[in-house]
Order: sequence, then structure tokens, then C-alpha cells
Amino acid sequence: MTDISDIRREYTLSGDVHEDMPSDPMALFTHWLEVVKDSNIADPTAMSVATVDETGQPFQRIVLLKRYDEQGFVFFTNLGSRKAKQIAGNGKVSLLFPWQSIDKQVAITGIAEPLSKKEVFSYFVSRPKDSQIAAWVSKQSSPISARDVLESKFSELKAKFAKGEVPLPSFWGGYRVRPLSIEFWQGGEHRLHDRFLYTHVEGKWDKTRLAP
Repeated sequence: MTDISDIRREYTLSGDVHEDMPSDPMALFTHWLEVVKDSNIADPTAMSVATVDETGQPFQRIVLLKRYDEQGFVFFTNLGSRKAKQIAGNGKVSLLFPWQSIDKQVAITGIAEPLSKKEVFSYFVSRPKDSQIAAWVSKQSSPISARDVLESKFSELKAKFAKGEVPLPSFWGGYRVRPLSIEFWQGGEHRLHDRFLYTHVEGKWDKTRLAP
């Protein structure tokens, strides 16, 4: 066994936490996201999406948050992907924003609901054309023999759609995760971290401070 237990540091990058945290977790999320964006870290909207299969086995992967509001957090994906198949069987998911460079995390539990075709189309046409084509190329999560298969198909479709618009694939869509809880974690010295849990109860948010 390789012992790496001596890799450690103090968590002092997050700034001060005040007891008068806002009553609306979405306002706090927006503020923290702006702090992350201002810190110029790579992929500030990257989040882990955790799902479970029919046996209860958890899976995680990183996707990009594309939109959010009071109704939830939106991401897009291939509807034939492993994550989409697992969501179809169990819509309960967890999201995690791991903003280590500023010693902050946001963990969300909620229900993933499919987006309407109108919402999906609106986002799809806003993507760069090469990204639109790539959506057609990949049968996400299915086995392939080599990378050349993808590159050859991409070149073929790029030529096909060179002079026209790329249609929305029927197998491409997205989800809105309606939050049931949102936990804000902020690092503190001596492992005395700050944690605030917002729980959605009967149309409003209850806030609780948790021990680290």
C-alpha cells in the first residue's frame, strides 16, 4: 500500500464566513459562482453528476452546467448515454461543484427531469457547429474499436453539413435538476470547516449550519 497520508494543507483560501447567510441558496450560489469566475480557474461551471444503476451502484462524471434559475440546474447530454439511462430508471441525482482552488464546494441533491424539445433546440443551435456535428458522431457510452472511428465519422458529417444547418439529433437532450437540498462547504483552519445546508420544505428553504 502506498502511504500518502502526509499530503495535507490548511484550508485558508475561502475568506470569511458570516452567520447571516442569505435565506435564498440560489443567491448564494450565484455569488460563489461569480467569485469562482473572477478567480480565473479552468471550467468554473464544471460539476460532477452522480447517478445510480438498477443495482444501486453509483456512477459519477463531470459535465458542464449550462443554465440555472430558481427551478433548477440544467445540463445537456446524449439520451443514449449511461447517465441518461440511469436517470430514466431513477431520477434522484446529486451534483457537486468542486471549487478546490478557493476552498469551496456546493453539493446538491435533487430530481432530474427531461427538458422540453424547445429548450433543447434553443441550446443546440447556440453551440459551435463542430460541437453540433460531434453530437451526431458519438453513440455515447457504447464501445468503439478505435478513435479513428470517431474522427472518420466526424469528417464525413462535417462535409455533409458544410453548406447547411446541423439538425437536432433525436437522441440528444438535457435535464433540469430540481434541487431538494443545497449544501455550501467552505474550508477553515484546523479542519474547522463551515457547512450550511439548505433544505426545500413546503415551498421554502430551511437553513441549518452543520458541524464539519
